Amino acid sequence: MSLGHIVLSSGRSIRLTELRMSSTYGGMLEGYPCKRINDRKVSWLQRQAEHAFPSRPVHLVPPSREYPDETETAGAFGPVEVLPSVACIGVFDSTALDPTMDGSSLVVAWFQPAPEVPAGEDADHALHGIHWEELAQDYEL
Repeated sequence: MSLGHIVLSSGRSIRLTELRMSSTYGGMLEGYPCKRINDRKVSWLQRQAEHAFPSRPVHLVPPSREYPDETETAGAFGPVEVLPSVACIGVFDSTALDPTMDGSSLVVAWFQPAPEVPAGEDADHALHGIHWEELAQDYEL
């Protein structure tokens, strides 16, 4: 069963079979979003994906970063820098790269603005641009 389908820019159709979402800044007790904290959040998300799915390749989609307070003086940790509010780890499957195999798979880590299942044309544009043939791995059932 798939949670959603996305057609990549290359024309390949991929299926989302598992999705984990969390709040990007949930549990942040002090400080403010800045480059140093966001770099840690991005690295943490990639490590979480690698740890959760150690036998599959993982691809991190670089997140967009916004700077809402450009007119304010930067705080002790630099200017405010904000990532999209939802951190996601998804497992995607597709047809095999090698015709002798059963299918191909890729774990993708990304950030998005809302807690929605990515599907169709409404999926984040960065997901549409995944280079499946370079990143995915074939598997046998």
